Amino acid sequence: MSDLLARHRAVMPNWMALYYNEPIEIVGGKGNRVVDANGKSYLDFFAGILTNMIGYDVPEVREAVERQLATGVVHTSTLYLIRSQVELAEKIARLSGIPDAKVFFTNSGTEANETALLLATYARGSDQVLAMRQSYHGRSFGAVSVTSNRSWKNNSLSPLNVHFLHGADRHLAQFRGMSDADYIAACVDDLRHVLATAVTKDVAALIAEPIQGVGGFTMAPDGLFAAYKEVLDEEGILFISDEVQTGWGRTGSAFFGIQNHGVTPDMMTFAKGLGNGFAVGGIVARGDLMDGPHAVGLSTFGGNPISMAAANATLDYVLDHDLQAKAARTGEIIVSGLREAAERLPVVGDVRGKGLMFAIELVDPATGAPAPALAARFMEETKRLGLLAGKGGLYGSTLRMAPPLTLTEDEAREGLGILVTALEAVNDEAR
Repeated sequence: MSDLLARHRAVMPNWMALYYNEPIEIVGGKGNRVVDANGKSYLDFFAGILTNMIGYDVPEVREAVERQLATGVVHTSTLYLIRSQVELAEKIARLSGIPDAKVFFTNSGTEANETALLLATYARGSDQVLAMRQSYHGRSFGAVSVTSNRSWKNNSLSPLNVHFLHGADRHLAQFRGMSDADYIAACVDDLRHVLATAVTKDVAALIAEPIQGVGGFTMAPDGLFAAYKEVLDEEGILFISDEVQTGWGRTGSAFFGIQNHGVTPDMMTFAKGLGNGFAVGGIVARGDLMDGPHAVGLSTFGGNPISMAAANATLDYVLDHDLQAKAARTGEIIVSGLREAAERLPVVGDVRGKGLMFAIELVDPATGAPAPALAARFMEETKRLGLLAGKGGLYGSTLRMAPPLTLTEDEAREGLGILVTALEAVNDEAR
């Protein structure tokens, strides 16, 4: 065991997971590649959990941050005007499509979701919230309560009265083999039944990820949330789209994930990729909802001048280089290639994804059961071959990947080759 690993284990909590039998320390990065302390280079297909959205050592971001540092002002607090904060809020409000939108900045997606839940419960005068099965919305008290994955829940205590809906669980026997239309109809029937049986009136909101991150990039078929929203609107229930992982063009087919469903939500939360590694999160919501609470509020570090400089430069880069369209092209290269390979690899139970957000579900080739041990073996093999991937899913059997949106077509093909080679090795061993 390395000295650094021993020191880590001595002072960090044991629930902070580390990848790999021999964890790596990343000490350098350029473009879409990183280098570890031993000098080994990796093509990065997980981007710091979707956070290094436009890669490493990006001059536009670095120079924007350096210009702000050169002023001597790293922090002022939101008690004073921050020009870059206003400029970024204007861009996000415009891009959101939410009418009369206002923006509040935080430091993380967890804080953003907490804010959304506060606004919704205040506006509706209710602690009742709907969320999706297999969801993940953060690690704080309120965010964990709307998380539906036992591996990430530490207790059943909750500040909210939560009921979980179907929508990303087509692997269950009662839904398997259904068409999209039939599955959406079944889910809507279930939503109406929940509203008729499990809650009183005045439910505050539904919070949902358009594509579930920790859930292993499972997703509702396009159109489900539009069907859900018709029911929600009948009762005035608000809709919160958690765009922490799906925002900024990553799905290729839409700038925000929920737009794949033809829906404009009442609120959207965001974080991760917007700062390209700098800590930033936030919420964009209808102005009446954002202005509603009567008590004073702020976020000491949320929207600070350094993170705003990075986020403005990152968002401008995404828009100026049309990275949404690029994600659609490079994602198609990878996903289509994986699906082609899966036809001859029994260890692959499913390949799914949109744009540069895709996953491989590994199964026992004999039984079809989820195979977390094979997923762990795949991680070691991709590490050996020089590619960083992620792991998750309800049963720990999903490889989830989301490279920087700046991934080139050559890098997409290179990464695909590594993934297929690793799958072949795991498949051979499993047989």
